[in-house]
Amino acid sequence: MVQKFLVFAVLIATPFLRPAHAAEPPTFERDIQPILAKAGCNAGACHGKARGQNGFQLSLLGFDSDFDYAAITAEARGRRIFPAAPEFSLLLRKASGETPHGGGVKLRKDSVFYTTIRDWIAAGTPRTSASAPKLLAIQVAPNQATMTLNSKQPLRVIAEYSDKSTQDVTHFAAFQSNDSGYAAVDSDGIIRTGPVAGDAAITARFLDQFAVCHVLIPLPNKVNAEVYAKLPRNNFVDGHVWNKLQLLGLTPSEIASEATFHRRAFLDIIGRLPTAEEVRAYLNSGEPKKRELLVDALLERPEYADFWANKWADLLRPNPYRVGIKAVFNLDAWLRESFRKNKPYDVFVRELLTAQGSTFRNGNVVPFRDRREPEELTTIVSQLYLGVRLECAKCHQHPSERWSQKDFYSFAAYFSRIGRRGQAISAPISGGEEIYFIKDAGIVKHPLSGETMQPTPLLSKPQAIAAGEDPRVNLAQWITSKNNPFFAKVMANRVWADMMGRGLVDPVDDIRDTNPPSNGPLLDALADDFRKNNFDIKKLIRTIALSHVYSLSSQPNDRNISDIRNHSRYYRVRLRAEVLLDAVSDVTGIPETFSGMPEGSRAMQAWTVRFDSKFLDSFGRPDPNQDPPCERTTDTTVVQALHLMNAPNVNAKISSDSGRAAQLVASKKTPTKIVEELYLTIYSRKPAKEELAACVARYGKKGADRRKVTEDIMWALMNTPEFVFKD
Repeated sequence: MVQKFLVFAVLIATPFLRPAHAAEPPTFERDIQPILAKAGCNAGACHGKARGQNGFQLSLLGFDSDFDYAAITAEARGRRIFPAAPEFSLLLRKASGETPHGGGVKLRKDSVFYTTIRDWIAAGTPRTSASAPKLLAIQVAPNQATMTLNSKQPLRVIAEYSDKSTQDVTHFAAFQSNDSGYAAVDSDGIIRTGPVAGDAAITARFLDQFAVCHVLIPLPNKVNAEVYAKLPRNNFVDGHVWNKLQLLGLTPSEIASEATFHRRAFLDIIGRLPTAEEVRAYLNSGEPKKRELLVDALLERPEYADFWANKWADLLRPNPYRVGIKAVFNLDAWLRESFRKNKPYDVFVRELLTAQGSTFRNGNVVPFRDRREPEELTTIVSQLYLGVRLECAKCHQHPSERWSQKDFYSFAAYFSRIGRRGQAISAPISGGEEIYFIKDAGIVKHPLSGETMQPTPLLSKPQAIAAGEDPRVNLAQWITSKNNPFFAKVMANRVWADMMGRGLVDPVDDIRDTNPPSNGPLLDALADDFRKNNFDIKKLIRTIALSHVYSLSSQPNDRNISDIRNHSRYYRVRLRAEVLLDAVSDVTGIPETFSGMPEGSRAMQAWTVRFDSKFLDSFGRPDPNQDPPCERTTDTTVVQALHLMNAPNVNAKISSDSGRAAQLVASKKTPTKIVEELYLTIYSRKPAKEELAACVARYGKKGADRRKVTEDIMWALMNTPEFVFKD
């Protein structure tokens, strides 16, 4: 690290570094394509999109040099360039605005870029020689920056070539911030921080190379180091979070109340509210380790399997009208059984990746019925189990990562020998059985070169697959290996996000250098612990739940009020649709009925989303026609508020003669006891004195109806953020 810093110091001190080949005439790959990328000509919104723009198409971000060269020099009868008088070339006239151009002015006539393209055309549009130095990497200087609020910092980007030469390519590079609210960056590489403390990652891109500058913006007025040294450390999670907070000058919130922790643990681990009796027992317990005992007890409850299987159903469950109702039912049953057995995550994934047999008997084979082509399987497998979104590389070089088309189709080759027999897809009522096996042969070809691709793990060399061997077995062994840099990390991040309200990497399945974690050491430590515990998901949940960080209050203090990613406080999240519907049923005492499910079933036990439920639709259950993996939003909407307030089904539950409100009214409980029962049931806590007094006073008003008042209080409590959100 020190050596790299010294190199950067030399680079910054050098006015302008150019390689030995800089004096040569401009060539296409070396000089022209970087200009087109910098100007945005080959971006997705311009000529780089699928069909180009106004008849002129370039490859996205210049991933296909041959295609781009032909498009500029030969396509349309060569009218885009005019070597006899380069200034009259359409390429320059459009880009400089001399001829009307939908993209506006991209090159000023007095700019170096304009001059370079003009000289290239005048020189006969030469290509870059195959023997010319190759771009190996870029470095951004500085690669770490600590800045103050409302300040600025210039970046420099240095390209390194195979002949050991270097070149300052800052003026060619494209820049992007992962959070411009903390630190924005302009097209010249100038970082500008805002008025809020935090951190951001600034990505620099030059051709197909990337580099990242990590920017830290601490809060003014440094906090005494003893404050952080005295913070509780229940396990390794706490130390890593406190270290990051100390760098930023943030301080954690106070610890949450016992009632808040109790409700939070129930919702996070088993996806349901505690009963009033369970709340009383916990709050009245004098056991010093009751939080630890609570977490252990929840992990052994049957609701655990349903809750976590429901999460994975979002990621794997296809449309039953596409693949068949029985097939989806079997997949759901397989998921629930896997979590009941606490199947190690590596075993869980291997069984999914290598599944064979009948969709009527083996639920884990159903994803192969939904994703039928190697290319389709590549995108979902890489995203779910590696946190790598390879889909962009299917058509071109990934715009924000290292992955190429070769990487994509080499990965797809693992699925080239999947055989099927039986009834294929016959949507919208696919109902037949399909059986999966491994064929003796099968290939995947590169779409451009036609090359037959060899099965190859990411960042590795091709694997030799013996005749008759299932290539997926090799893939599964590599994916689930403890040496795999992605596997444990993406699952640890997914569970962390489920429990803490936000992933260390966000989105949770988009792990890449240009989207770094908010706390890299913590994510590495969680992944290492997950591996050491043989991929035991329950132990991972337990580690997070028993950290001091997990027990923090959501109430901010004056030194963390702006923090939304470093977990200096707990981040409140709206309950999942199924959790909230089950909570409404539990609170009112009236169960929901679902078509195609036994009486008394809970929303969390639903094996499909293809049944009518305005409640679940309002609160964001997946669209049944959406391809997995489905991403749920935690946004709140006017529709949700209106549904809780006015939906006939919700009101019918509250006012039901057999519901909780009616039972409380019919009991001999005093108004005080009724209100306490409602608070314990709905909020999982006792009412404050002011709340209790205000509610009890309604019973004493002239003409007050005991049942109507009870129903009104229940309705009011259910229509508050404290009920709808996990705190």
